[in-house]
Amino acid sequence: MKKSWIIAGAFALSSLTGIGSAQAADDVTIQLKWVTQAQFAGYYVAQDKGFYKDAGLNVTIKPGGPDIAPPQVIAGGGADVVVDWMPSALASREKGVALVNIAQPFKRSGMMLTCRKETGITSPEDFKGRTLGVWFFGNEYPFLSWMSSLGIGTEGGDDGVTVLKQGFNVDPLLQKQADCISTMTYNEYWQVIDAGIAEDDLLVFKYEDQGVSTMEDGLYVLEKNLSDDAFVDKMARFVAASMKGWAYARDNVNEAADIVLENDASGAQTEKHQRRMMGEINKLTEGSDGKLDPADFDRTVKTLLSGGSDPVISKEPEGAWTHVVIDKAMSM
Repeated sequence: MKKSWIIAGAFALSSLTGIGSAQAADDVTIQLKWVTQAQFAGYYVAQDKGFYKDAGLNVTIKPGGPDIAPPQVIAGGGADVVVDWMPSALASREKGVALVNIAQPFKRSGMMLTCRKETGITSPEDFKGRTLGVWFFGNEYPFLSWMSSLGIGTEGGDDGVTVLKQGFNVDPLLQKQADCISTMTYNEYWQVIDAGIAEDDLLVFKYEDQGVSTMEDGLYVLEKNLSDDAFVDKMARFVAASMKGWAYARDNVNEAADIVLENDASGAQTEKHQRRMMGEINKLTEGSDGKLDPADFDRTVKTLLSGGSDPVISKEPEGAWTHVVIDKAMSM
């Protein structure tokens, strides 16, 4: 996080305190991509430390889950802003849900395929004839583009891969139902380790290392709302406060993880896992000032268009991102 964010953010949020006290706070609902965990610590920290309140906002954070698709939620009016991966957002945009990226807190991808070494897999070329666990609900797009770039079909057979629709767990690897499974650097990989498989017995393929990484965990709104100056102002305050939350999380790993745990209504998360996850998440947000780099967008689009006869998106999207909100946030 750049020092300018901390200085400017502190000034902006303190100056907005008067606005918040002089009139009713503006309501903002954010839909997360997944359940309450350190992946979304910046938003929970901003809520807990009063950053949103100082910005004149009353923020409702809605956890996600296996049956919750952020694009569907925002299209149905259930949220003002959503956290989504860019492949999912762009695919949704092409299908008629006009999502626009207004900020990009995550700079790097944490997506991987994790394989048991005992399978004999040593490189992506060895995937042929294997069974690979893949998440769906919009998470499959980077994988499909990767296989297309390798010229490997996804319908099975000796020259293709058999795709196992993986639940959001690591059971297929533990039970040897799949040779490799989808994992994130900050979550499922460590679930495999905690289940008793040694790191030396695993081989990981990071999407970034394979040249097919796509942007994850951006903030998206509906395009039609960006014509409303009041909405843009509200989102700018929300982004400024959220980025302050992410900066605080990087500087206070254990406290940030504890804040996440306090907000976990399910009680399913553990202190050990969330603190470890917070450390890994900080590696992905480090260096981001919240402003999407057009080069990162272009790389993602190129990856998604490289799907051969069945690309994730059929044409280069127009108007899928804007700096209007983040520029306003950074100038407050």
